[in-house]
Amino acid sequence: MTARPAGFAPVIAPDSRVLILGSFPSVKSRAVGFYYGNPQNRFWRTLCGFFGEEIPPSAEEKQAFLLRRRVALWDIVTSCEIKGSADASIRAETVADLPALLEASAVEAIFTNGSKPYEILGKRFPDLLPMTVKLPSTSPANPRFSEEVWRLALSEAFPAARR
Repeated sequence: MTARPAGFAPVIAPDSRVLILGSFPSVKSRAVGFYYGNPQNRFWRTLCGFFGEEIPPSAEEKQAFLLRRRVALWDIVTSCEIKGSADASIRAETVADLPALLEASAVEAIFTNGSKPYEILGKRFPDLLPMTVKLPSTSPANPRFSEEVWRLALSEAFPAARR
């Protein structure tokens, strides 16, 4: 286990419509200082591809992309004990204050990036499950990733952006 690393601040605006909720930043993401920093992770390719945009090169441009597209991004775990990047090793976690975040925005749906954030959300905030869609993890370690499942969920949330 490592000494309790901290996650990132949420990316959100008052007009954000969807919150994509991950588990906790990977070692590579923590090294680059922004969400989904592992170039093998399919997150940016999937999300930007849905909107028909190139992947922004910098963290600042990725943040601007998210805000422009009304997508909020955060992790359910804000700090924890973790071994490497393995979700299964998360222990003694501090959980994000999702109700406060949602209250300050127009978020209508939560998409979890994988099972771990869905599991923690269900334990800590079961009242948020009706607005939550569990999507397959974009992690390169997930052999069952489906871009089509992501595209369908995004199409429901952003019908005008269907590609």
